[in-house]
Amino acid sequence: MKCIKIFDTTLRDGEQTPRVNLNAKEKLRIAKQLEALGVDIIEAGFAAASPGDFEAIELIAQNIKNSTVTSLARAVKSDIEMAAKAIKKANKARIHTFIATSPIHREFKLKMSKEEILKTVDEMVRYARTFTNDIEFSAEDAMRTEKEYLVEVYETAIKAGATTINIPDTVGYRTPQEMYDTVKYLKENIKGIENIDISVHCHNDLGLAVANSIAAVQAGATQIECTINGIGERAGNTSLEEVVMLFKTRRDLFADFTTNIDTKQIYPTSKLVSLLTGVTTQPNKAIVGANAFSHESGIHQHGVLANPETYEIIKPEVVGRNVDSLVLGKLSGKHAFVDKLNSLGFSGFDDKKIEELFADFKNLADKKKYVLDEDIISLISGDAAEVKGRFSLEHFEIIRTDIKAKAEIIMYVDGEKDVSSSYGSGPVDAAYKAINRLLNDNFVLEEYKLESITGDTDAQAQVVVIIEKDNKRHIGRAQSTDIVESSIKAYINALNRLYKED
Repeated sequence: MKCIKIFDTTLRDGEQTPRVNLNAKEKLRIAKQLEALGVDIIEAGFAAASPGDFEAIELIAQNIKNSTVTSLARAVKSDIEMAAKAIKKANKARIHTFIATSPIHREFKLKMSKEEILKTVDEMVRYARTFTNDIEFSAEDAMRTEKEYLVEVYETAIKAGATTINIPDTVGYRTPQEMYDTVKYLKENIKGIENIDISVHCHNDLGLAVANSIAAVQAGATQIECTINGIGERAGNTSLEEVVMLFKTRRDLFADFTTNIDTKQIYPTSKLVSLLTGVTTQPNKAIVGANAFSHESGIHQHGVLANPETYEIIKPEVVGRNVDSLVLGKLSGKHAFVDKLNSLGFSGFDDKKIEELFADFKNLADKKKYVLDEDIISLISGDAAEVKGRFSLEHFEIIRTDIKAKAEIIMYVDGEKDVSSSYGSGPVDAAYKAINRLLNDNFVLEEYKLESITGDTDAQAQVVVIIEKDNKRHIGRAQSTDIVESSIKAYINALNRLYKED
């Protein structure tokens, strides 16, 4: 049986989703969950892109032990040096370098000849190899590159020391048959490819990323690059949960293939990524969507009650959706709470952090009759999303009149307690205006998004806000059973990010 490597790029390509901006603490929390999930390679970011990306990659490299940690780098010396520095302390380190190869990229973006690109590939892969023995090389826009030239490019990379070659469908243009034919052609024609991992990185612009990735494996690929929930630039990337469950569910077709993924961690990982990125999965999303295991039709309901296999090809508990799992409440003890954390894949916390999370759980249990799995996941995401900075909330009060709402806010600004009040068209509007009065600064609230974490009336609300100043966006997130409280805390988190980065 061939074990297909899962290369997760949620923290790099996934973060390129519009309006997603994770800090180092949030990235580390996701990376730890990816490790619990069993991901083989974690692409932690693009070290040369920003100081924040470098910091996050370095932090992840220091804390992840089982998965390989990699940083993306252009085929440029300075990029490769930054990547090498960021992953230096990783238990297992990889540098992932790339250069575009298609005619349109050669002419309009790089303005380089075929020969110049080949020379760059040779020099930069050799340079990357001086820092680590694990080198992945990608030919950007490979699927729109001449096949004969791709053979030259990949042969050059392998001779220079690449241990993995990646074939990206950068713009999501190809079909499964085209992907199969390309991988098969390259496997048959590239000299020295016998002991090299063949990877594919498919985008979902035509909705074919998963199908193309599966076709590539059938043609001989040994690694799939994907993201949790399929997030990513434009229409997103190959969905990790979909390719993994396809292999597991259709053993009749894929008996020769397996992965190292612990499928019971799929749903907790999906929810954590959704909460921290603020990108909600659509209800009908395969495997992890809210409706994936729901049956409304009377005929379907009757069939499922008689035998779940009539309409369910996957048992919910296989992907971590434990419909009959232990529900916690205010009388639950720490032992049950820790067992729940472990069952959801959130292990490795020290005693101090366990005490902090348990205290948060108890506070939540006082507000809710039952604390569900999604609530526990939200505690973990909320802990990672909180941003310490110049501002913190002490107290707020909303006074409703016949015409408008009035908010009174008590908060600390640079360590000094201050009070402000304002009217607004609603409680959130009034609260934000009251906070703005304390700041004496100009910025724009670009987006406000509210969603329920669970479906009950005492559910926690997650609020995501985006504020913009000087063409830079700053994201804040918070959860609470009180919509106004979560709105205020999300706004304060965004402000703390704004002034921290300033």
